[in-house]
Amino acid sequence: MADMKALSEAVISGDQAKALEITRAAISEGVSPETILNEGLIGGMNIIGVRFKNNEVYIPEVLIAARAMKTAMEVLEPKLVEAGVEPVGKALMGTVQGDLHDIGKNLVTMMLKGAGFDVIDLGVDVSPARFVEKAKETKAKLVGLSALITTTMPSMEKVVKAVKEAGLAVKVMIGGAPITQAYADRIGADGYAPDAASAVDLAKSLIGK
Repeated sequence: MADMKALSEAVISGDQAKALEITRAAISEGVSPETILNEGLIGGMNIIGVRFKNNEVYIPEVLIAARAMKTAMEVLEPKLVEAGVEPVGKALMGTVQGDLHDIGKNLVTMMLKGAGFDVIDLGVDVSPARFVEKAKETKAKLVGLSALITTTMPSMEKVVKAVKEAGLAVKVMIGGAPITQAYADRIGADGYAPDAASAVDLAKSLIGK
């Protein structure tokens, strides 16, 4: 019988081949896609998230674990769809207009995917209008904004304003090196996360999961 603990260990250690092998074996043995996702893949990413928060692992280890999960997810995703397993929620992620930094955004995107979110990554230099248009189109419940330089911080405020003016029932969370809770409060964002692991906790709480 495919071992879910071994699958989460493969994710934690970033062993893509092993993660893929156990996922395929579990599917062929008739293990439910939801069990493989929650106990194996998300289980492993949750542990990585906790270790990252506690400074026991760093960004490279998180990226390697996320890559192992992504490899397994490519095989598992069609089965999840067939089984009607709903994602935790749908989130849009993007670096705001004028800013081309994407490492933090990519990390949060991976961690959210690792927590069972359906994430649409809009990339970098994303205008407020594009955030609004994609939020309408995808019916996302959550928008994550990243900024790494102080000069692009005002773009965040413009996105928050544009979302509110469009009357969207969307929660906006922000993060990045120069961002603080005080700034989030000032511009009316729904939440601020100081790091990628906290962003997952925040995202879940914002959509009531």
